[in-house]
Amino acid sequence: MDLTFLGTGSAYPSPQRGASALVLRTEGECWLFDCGEGTQTQIMKSQLRASRITKVFISHLHGDHLFGLPGLLCTVSLQTSPGPPPGPGPPPGPGPPHLPRLDIYGPPGLRKYLRVSLGLTGSQLLFPYAGRSVPLDVSSDCYLLFEDKRFVVKAFRLFHRIPSFGFCVQEQDRPGRLNTELLKRLGLHPGPLYGRLKAGEAVTLEDGRVLLSSDAMEKPVPGRKICIFGDCSSVVGEGPLKVCQGADILVHEATLADEQQEKAVDHGHSTPRMAAAVARACDARRLVLYHFSQRYKPSALQKDGDDDDVLTLQRQAEDALQGSAVDVTLAEDFLTLEIPLKR
Repeated sequence: MDLTFLGTGSAYPSPQRGASALVLRTEGECWLFDCGEGTQTQIMKSQLRASRITKVFISHLHGDHLFGLPGLLCTVSLQTSPGPPPGPGPPPGPGPPHLPRLDIYGPPGLRKYLRVSLGLTGSQLLFPYAGRSVPLDVSSDCYLLFEDKRFVVKAFRLFHRIPSFGFCVQEQDRPGRLNTELLKRLGLHPGPLYGRLKAGEAVTLEDGRVLLSSDAMEKPVPGRKICIFGDCSSVVGEGPLKVCQGADILVHEATLADEQQEKAVDHGHSTPRMAAAVARACDARRLVLYHFSQRYKPSALQKDGDDDDVLTLQRQAEDALQGSAVDVTLAEDFLTLEIPLKR
């Protein structure tokens, strides 16, 4: 599992920073979070493949998070090759070929935006895209977007000039590995019995004792948690802080420096100190800052005498987090962060 930042700038794409977009990659799938103008060009410059994108999450409908989506969908369509449906079963019979589906999640109005923009341009997609209304769970103050054997994904509300959302991706716990040292001491060797224990079955030892699968397995591997905040000056309610507790990575905007907090809040944005306060409240392991004003050039392009130093934003967040265990990372375009298993 890893997280790649395709665009870390705010307002518009520039030669130094692309507009907001990042990709969570796991087990062959790519999930895209926001899709500012020029995102497909950024993908082509990276090691990612647009055709691997299976889910898109849009935090809000401002153009620097959305204008790239219609074009990207058309590009993905051009790269789509119809194939047989996945899974076992007889070969497909006559009729239309199976096409992969792209799931798109976002605020009200996103469906209309896509329908109008694709319709007016005469764009025809070779794959279906799906969306549905998701109710707010008032008990958790979150929206349950989907849940399967691998992940639970929720959205939560944020304060911004228009409705804006953050996303929490919680990986399900993984079963522990077989305790092979224990099995060897009990006289069991790799083979069918190992497979039965992995499948949850009990086995009978030569001396008549029954070994339960739970006794032969190591502890489950805790699932990883990645939280990605859209544009915001604060969260709405206590739900976001609860669902993001213990996040392995918390991605939060820091559009302007602390000394410009009043201007940032007036525009619905955050400073490094504000982002650090959220990370501390969530007890996050790592805070990743992004969505910088275009005045902050990447550190590699910084010149002596430049007034706005992006490293200042990192130092301000680190100062606000003194005494905590939260690491601070400054996102740059094409930065990839590995998210290791927590064994």
